[in-house]
Amino acid sequence: MADLSVVQPSLADYFRMIQAEIHQLTEPLSSEQLWVRPYPYGNSIGNLILHLTGNLNYHIGAQIGGTGYVRQRPLEFSSSGKPKVELLSDFDQAIEIVIATIASQSDDAWAAPYFGELESEAKTRFNAFLRCAGHAYHHVGQIIYLQRELGKASY
Repeated sequence: MADLSVVQPSLADYFRMIQAEIHQLTEPLSSEQLWVRPYPYGNSIGNLILHLTGNLNYHIGAQIGGTGYVRQRPLEFSSSGKPKVELLSDFDQAIEIVIATIASQSDDAWAAPYFGELESEAKTRFNAFLRCAGHAYHHVGQIIYLQRELGKASY
């Protein structure tokens, strides 16, 4: 495995990049626009941010960092109307938990078994971090698309 001096800052930088992209994409949108579902079969940007917040708080915060977070996954897709400032603040707090948890990992901790919903897919803590990073960026891509769709609509 790569040296901790490479792994930890690289992962932290990646999650900071995701955080910055979420803020950049939501900056021109109102709180109301965050909850618009441009398509009846999809999610709103707000729901995707709730989902990312829940995902990171559960898989990294609770399962690796021991925060005690209890996930309410169905609410991530059904809730609506949370003000933009609060939505982004909760997301930012999840990112801070991720960064702190990354910093607390030792060489041995990275290879420790991962237990949680991803257990069949992520055997180690390091793999759980990678899966969460990939999952987050997948949803950033969806948010890019939804933000562009909202830009076409007149509000």
